[in-house]
Amino acid sequence: MSNVPVARRYARALLDAAGAQADQVLEQLETLTTYFDGQPELFATLSSPTLTRTQRMGLADAVIANAPGLQPVLGNLLKLLIDRNRFGSLPFISRQFRDMVDSRMGRVRGRVTSASKLGDAQVAALKKQLETLTQRNVVLETSVDPSLIGGVVATVGSYQYDGSLKAQLADLGRTLTGAR
Repeated sequence: MSNVPVARRYARALLDAAGAQADQVLEQLETLTTYFDGQPELFATLSSPTLTRTQRMGLADAVIANAPGLQPVLGNLLKLLIDRNRFGSLPFISRQFRDMVDSRMGRVRGRVTSASKLGDAQVAALKKQLETLTQRNVVLETSVDPSLIGGVVATVGSYQYDGSLKAQLADLGRTLTGAR
């Protein structure tokens, strides 16, 4: 994907500029990215070269003015992306920046999918077990997939731990039929 090298450069520069406030900048950047996901017309307008640079900068100023407490470095990033006709790379920059901040903070992102909604105590216990396995702080997202029948599937980084009943039944079926 051609946006990844560009996104990586901007994310690295943003990380350097954010300094000690990297976590706060990350939170605000993800909020901005989510906002633009919900406003595809505005995102397309800010990304489009059909408007003049001045018109797009005016829109960016309005967005920045309506985002109280926005870190100045993020306002500067938005304006820089518009100035360089790279605003369409914002979602890629956000992902790269998140990965860089997580790496700096010793965190890894994970996803736990279960057959039914997990309670807070269960999520905390799973998080603790995954942190023990990975030797890193784990930030978990949870989701529900009734097709798992029971148990959980945890994905952390590039590792997947499948403790679902669906996987166990499939494994048992392969064992009984002799197919591996």
